[in-house]
Amino acid sequence: MVYLKQRESSLVVCFGEMLIDFVPTINGLALAEAPAFQKAPGGAPANVAVGIARLGGSSAFIGKVGEDEFGYMLADILKENNVNNEGMRFDPGARTALAFVTLRNDGEREFMFYRNPSADMLLRESELDLNLIRKAKIFHYGSISLITEPCKSAHIAAAKAAKDAGVVLSYDPNLRLPLWPSVESARKGILSIWETADIIKISEEEISFLTNGEDPYDDAVVRKLYHPNLKLLLVTEGAEGCRYYTKDFSGRVKGLKVDSVDTTGAGDAFVAGILSQLAVDLSLLQKEDQLRDALKFANTCGALTVIQRGAIPALPTKEAVLNAMLKSVW
Repeated sequence: MVYLKQRESSLVVCFGEMLIDFVPTINGLALAEAPAFQKAPGGAPANVAVGIARLGGSSAFIGKVGEDEFGYMLADILKENNVNNEGMRFDPGARTALAFVTLRNDGEREFMFYRNPSADMLLRESELDLNLIRKAKIFHYGSISLITEPCKSAHIAAAKAAKDAGVVLSYDPNLRLPLWPSVESARKGILSIWETADIIKISEEEISFLTNGEDPYDDAVVRKLYHPNLKLLLVTEGAEGCRYYTKDFSGRVKGLKVDSVDTTGAGDAFVAGILSQLAVDLSLLQKEDQLRDALKFANTCGALTVIQRGAIPALPTKEAVLNAMLKSVW
């Protein structure tokens, strides 16, 4: 199986936002009713970078935080988790972004963001570490960095530098509607970079959103989102696992059943799981059996993340994932 290989991984560079999540200590309450909040580092691209490093891979994060205590704390957390943070920048004029996350009784989330503007939105093209980007095997990003300038231009320039250097582009739109000016601008923004990605991971909710409400379980609907340059389209289905689509084959891989406490970071853990495998061996994209093994590994990464609160604190180690897979009945 691919996840037992010991060859050193190639670098995965993750680009975008890193912030502080405030998670209620009690599930099922509105934000105003929560008696206390637990502080946890987050931000989807940063979660993926830490997730890859926890799994024994090589990762780096590029983004901007405030020149404040939270910003320095986040930079330290990356370093402590063996993530290269040389591409991080600190803004003296803006704060690190904050997100208050409401946890419903089923472990699903609702968000309230404090970022107008936050430092992550202010990263400039001139601040990019292009050498770090060009060293990557995989360059991973979301869509939040496309919402406003100057970060949008920095994002496009970073992705172009990666593509020109032959780096594989990995995209998780990570739809957060409250951050976009309108529903239509979100749909247009997310799709504006769709055709350039080599690997895309989306959720059922995002399929419905991007196809104007069509059925996310219908393969024909999902295939509409497939483009000719795409090497792998992944659809995550929460506890049910995931579906995968390449130009030659498609299928479903079941998830690992666990009792969910907090789904924050589960999708990012899944992405970290699959990218950590592809960074070792990109030929998995042509080998269905080995790709299925890698996706089983990724599903387990996601499952282990939902049994603890917060994103980064809950991301599993490679040992924990392999142990869970050995003990599990699939």
